[in-house]
Amino acid sequence: MALVVAEMTMSLDGYIADPSDGVDELFGWYSDGPVTVRTRNPEMSFHVSEASAAHIRETMDGIGAILTGRRLYDLTNGWDGVHPLGGEVFLVTHRAPEDPPPGVTVITGGIEEAVAAASAAAGGGIVGVGGAATAQSCLEAGLLDEVRVNLVPVLLGEGIPYFSGPSTAPVRLGTPHRVIEGVGVTHLYYRAR
Repeated sequence: MALVVAEMTMSLDGYIADPSDGVDELFGWYSDGPVTVRTRNPEMSFHVSEASAAHIRETMDGIGAILTGRRLYDLTNGWDGVHPLGGEVFLVTHRAPEDPPPGVTVITGGIEEAVAAASAAAGGGIVGVGGAATAQSCLEAGLLDEVRVNLVPVLLGEGIPYFSGPSTAPVRLGTPHRVIEGVGVTHLYYRAR
């Protein structure tokens, strides 16, 4: 059975991007270290601390599928069909793109159908959930197994929140069951169920 995991880099005040979708203040940790991690996308690699490299490699080794919404898909041009973490990309949307690249499966039947399809593709691996709205939809539907936060010590003041008032609030995740301290980032793992 697949593990459905939402993971995003977040500021101390809860934002995953600035109001213009900029991530420069948040993503510095991806290029701030001595260890090179080659991603599944041959045009992208990270340069991170040893601890963050182990975290990224473990995540990549476990990924079976990626689930994303239309907004993140559009911002990244669908990763040209090759997500950096690997796995088939499942796009859950009400507005299907005209020509999705190979490696992208479009699901228009809602979050439950999308999670089921991505989970089937992932087998016993991880379904990586990307995008704030998609993560929140999974959480509200009770489909999210784990929330991972790559916490960066910066205050943005405003922007795009990771979770914006789930309808099931309050959601208590408890103490992280795993904490990895990188350089410029702390990786936190929370069980969501």
